[in-house]
Amino acid sequence: MSLSATPTLKFAGVRLEQLNRKHSADLGAIVSHGSLDQVWFTKTPSAQGMDAEISRRLALQAEGQMAPFAIIDEHSGNAVGATTYLNISEANRRVEIGSTFLGTDFQGTGINAAAKYLLLQRAFEELDCLSVAFCTHWHNQQSRAAIARLGAKQDGVLRNHMYDASTGTLRDTVIFSILPQEWPAVRQGLLARLAKHDRL
Repeated sequence: MSLSATPTLKFAGVRLEQLNRKHSADLGAIVSHGSLDQVWFTKTPSAQGMDAEISRRLALQAEGQMAPFAIIDEHSGNAVGATTYLNISEANRRVEIGSTFLGTDFQGTGINAAAKYLLLQRAFEELDCLSVAFCTHWHNQQSRAAIARLGAKQDGVLRNHMYDASTGTLRDTVIFSILPQEWPAVRQGLLARLAKHDRL
């Protein structure tokens, strides 16, 4: 089973489906509404650049390097965000979950927890992954806290890991991971969070 495949996944009122250009208008609207593309330490595409970003993700999928999903709110049927498996290593059965953005109106509603549940469940229970990684900018305190809340362990910090020519800044990247034996506890934590949001 290819790690770059994108079957439709459903749980707790959330659907992950193959990202494609039909999602561009919805995703462009949520990015514009929340000014998500204005946060300097993230790489959220702008509404104007959404088509190009979707094309980029699809090209990486064709190369076996990414599995891009749209996050669908099943209540409305609209795309409210996007997420991926990236930096895929088939040989090492390892993926990273990232390149994620979610509309501000849908943050704190359990949608992100459901999406993470679906991706982690697939990684460990269907794809037999040996490790699932999460990487974020040192300055992205919200993301770092959210990853830690999942139960992921911090592996370390890559100093001067990436250069952003648009801002002239260097990124220190914080790396976290979850291992197969940790998935049952992470799973229970996610289910408890979803219950609090009345999604179960």
